[in-house]
Amino acid sequence: MSLRRRRAAPAGRGLQQLEALRGQFGPAVERRRYTLLRRFDRATLGSAAAVRRLHEVLCQVLAYPDSPRVHRLALRLLGGFDQRADLRRHARALAGSGIAGTDISFRFFAPTALWLARRWPRQLAYDWHAWDDPARLQEVLSLLAVHAETPGLDEWDLGLRGWLARLKPPAMGDAAFVVRRLAGRIGEPFVFERLVDGVDAPMVLRAGRDTPSRSRGMRVPRRPVYQRAALSRQWPDLVVELARPPAVRTVPVGEGRRLIELALGAMVTHERDLDIFSYGDPRDVRLVDCGEGLQFAAIGAQPDRRLLLESVYGYLTLRNGVPTGYLLTSALYGSAEVAFNVFDTFRGFEAARTYAGVLAMTRRLFGAQAFTVFPYQLGGAGNDEGLDSGAWWFYHRLGFRPRHRATRSLMRREEARRARDPAYRSSRATLERLASHNLYWQAGTVRDDVMGVIPLANAGLAVSDFLARHGGGDADRGAARCVRDARRLLGGGPGRGWTAGERLAYERWAPLVLLLPGVSRWPAADRAALVRVIRAKGGRRETRFVAAFDAHARLRRALVALARATRP
Repeated sequence: MSLRRRRAAPAGRGLQQLEALRGQFGPAVERRRYTLLRRFDRATLGSAAAVRRLHEVLCQVLAYPDSPRVHRLALRLLGGFDQRADLRRHARALAGSGIAGTDISFRFFAPTALWLARRWPRQLAYDWHAWDDPARLQEVLSLLAVHAETPGLDEWDLGLRGWLARLKPPAMGDAAFVVRRLAGRIGEPFVFERLVDGVDAPMVLRAGRDTPSRSRGMRVPRRPVYQRAALSRQWPDLVVELARPPAVRTVPVGEGRRLIELALGAMVTHERDLDIFSYGDPRDVRLVDCGEGLQFAAIGAQPDRRLLLESVYGYLTLRNGVPTGYLLTSALYGSAEVAFNVFDTFRGFEAARTYAGVLAMTRRLFGAQAFTVFPYQLGGAGNDEGLDSGAWWFYHRLGFRPRHRATRSLMRREEARRARDPAYRSSRATLERLASHNLYWQAGTVRDDVMGVIPLANAGLAVSDFLARHGGGDADRGAARCVRDARRLLGGGPGRGWTAGERLAYERWAPLVLLLPGVSRWPAADRAALVRVIRAKGGRRETRFVAAFDAHARLRRALVALARATRP
């Protein structure tokens, strides 16, 4: 046996012992965990899989430390993880793991690619080996050159890679060059994003000392919360949990910007992308503290990226400052759609209690009392991961139920089978049927004017019909005419003191205002209140729009009537 293998063998056994302590706490466990962790200051592991396992254990320990010395040791080991000899030896095999010192390959969406290109221009390149058809990039090659370079482009065929090598600065990655050059050339952000996303290029972020990594991408707390006793296995009572509002702190713009970057980095290192983090507004970031080390960084969208109606926020889940997952809420009508995701490393660690914190936070921010989970989260629409994890039964156990009649009947049959045989598990085909419709949970009286039930998308169809009949084919002129008509109808509109975001919100809402049933007969106070609702949509904090909208009874009823009266 080689010397390297002899050294790796006891380290491997120590890693197995560390993994066996997962989720266990107490004084004796703390002593054993600390002793085992100290071995990995010098010990090396013999395989890429073992190196990854050690990294995940350290992330778990940092999120759930059982003492200050364990926390300090895990933090130090993770901080220097890219300097480990075994990591360097297996770095290529660990590409895509998000571990410091390893490359990350992904088809980044345009805004994320632009963020990476601006921050790490040397490291962002195209992954040519994973690219089946770069012809789409070839089509935009002429947009990358200045006019004085076009004679060469017209005459010489250097090939796509040859021309990129010639056009870009020597120290810049080819993907960084393309993304930055297109962003500078195309003034309209939406067009830039469509163009870059249409190229659909696989990219690779080469590892650097400060590139995003899960090893160092965290928010180290001043006072960690230590896990002294076993994790609770009791399922939460949502009624009780929603009655405990979490603490919410508005953060300064600088801290908001750092939290957005932390969220972006967490997505990059997990090879995922979420628009709301890319379009996050550092003026609308809050830190929600649910206690026991659980926090959420709540991130609102820039005014020009907000939806017309519902308010969408993205959240990074933090446990002692370690990103453990992310979620998305879409709120209106005292209700919210919730998309909840836990990173693989932390599955099995208090998922139900964390989700209860999510709902308590959503109620605190938006006044939501009704919640819905859409099919993809449950395993529908091709989400195999949701089916494999039994996500539908996770939400069922929390008290969520379907409204769809056939799905309710199927649920009752499955409940009866489980009652007769505790070992019974729903088949994959059954789970697919169950996951084909939304689940709901409501506090108090069941309402029909909630997210997932109201066909809000139909309001957009009504606007399309209206503009097709009255827009005259000129979108800009039609929009200006709608603004004038809405101002006349409501008796108010953009004026001195309105921000660009507030003006944009009014312009976007103007066609909808003209279609609201009975709006011309509303009392002047209600029409003035509608102006305030619209202005809040473009204001600094979109939660204020939700509060203003939900307080406007006539507006709520009118929008429901319009949506239900319009058909695809």
